[in-house]
Amino acid sequence: MKILVINSGSSSLKFQLFAMPAAEVLASGMVERIGIAGSEIHYKTEKSKTTEKAPIKNHTEALKKVTDLLLNTENGILKSVDEVAVIGHRVVHGGSKFAEPTVINADVKKRIEELATLAPLHNPPNLTGIEVAEQIFPKAIQIAVFDTAFYHSIPQQAYQYAIPKELLEKQNIRQYGFHGTSHKFVSKKAIDYLGKTDLKIISIHLGNGCSMTAIKNGKAIEHSMGFSPANGLVMGTRAGDIDQSVIFYLMEALGYTAQEVKNMLNKQSGMLGLTGYSDLRDIEEKAAAGDASCKMALEINTYRIKKYIGAYAAALNGLDVVIFTAGIGENSSAIRQMVCADMDFFGIQLDANKNSLRDAKIREISSKNSTVKVLIVPTNEELEIAQQAYAVQNL
Repeated sequence: MKILVINSGSSSLKFQLFAMPAAEVLASGMVERIGIAGSEIHYKTEKSKTTEKAPIKNHTEALKKVTDLLLNTENGILKSVDEVAVIGHRVVHGGSKFAEPTVINADVKKRIEELATLAPLHNPPNLTGIEVAEQIFPKAIQIAVFDTAFYHSIPQQAYQYAIPKELLEKQNIRQYGFHGTSHKFVSKKAIDYLGKTDLKIISIHLGNGCSMTAIKNGKAIEHSMGFSPANGLVMGTRAGDIDQSVIFYLMEALGYTAQEVKNMLNKQSGMLGLTGYSDLRDIEEKAAAGDASCKMALEINTYRIKKYIGAYAAALNGLDVVIFTAGIGENSSAIRQMVCADMDFFGIQLDANKNSLRDAKIREISSKNSTVKVLIVPTNEELEIAQQAYAVQNL
């Protein structure tokens, strides 16, 4: 069975075509800078790899371009769009209703659209990807895999906010959690790698968006993001945790509108707000050259992560494994070193040589004296989506 996985972002569209159940990647790629000058299409198969620059106005054009590449007589994989039996879609916010991967129908699409107010940067392009895929692949079964689904195991004392309880009971205002597909994938990989199921794990997903999850016996029990993906760690452009009084002060004393504050906290804060750069590679380079703002931004960023490790070790009543994953978590040895420095109380010690090496496989970077295993686990959200979509299709 061929399953196409689509991860549709605000200005990008990632895809992988799998042969299931073998989980063989037949083709993969990304369309970058959709609707922005300098659009690029990356496409890769076992035998070829291409990058093309072409204007891509919207997600419809992007998915049509992907389809053309998959059908290309020279290096394509498909002879017909009808070969794709299932399309798995990443959807960021599923609210309290969607705890499992779900076959998409009109009601599901309506609910995804309604939840866009809680994930305005993510759910709208996710829905666009679904609607475009329905047009181009009319015979394929469309399945939504929700980032929030992994967090339905979080207990009420963790997900309920200390605000009037009617807001939970009538409006479903609560912690939901995000990056669940990634956290679920890497925690399963760590469990398989270590050969134990009864592990207390802290998973640290660090990319442009950042989050942490406390996982006990394979189930999420706590998470750093909340009602929306804006809470928790310092991110590329998002502030993460902030005293709510700052928001009131910005509006009441400084004259900001609600939309301006929302835009600031989501798109102008985080590492961008601290340094003027949102890409960690630029920040690390500037910090190494002596830039004081970039040095402090790295300290602020990693200090926040260390605080969450302490909190989650308490919530788990112990700690066996720390996982680093996603673009920054997998590739920045400096961030990993700063996070794990002076964490002897928790039994966390890095091996500097192991931490400095690069490898595409799961690997252990803790020292022999570390009582906590520190792992780098490459994430693969698309594979996790394909596996969940395949399981739904075969129920």
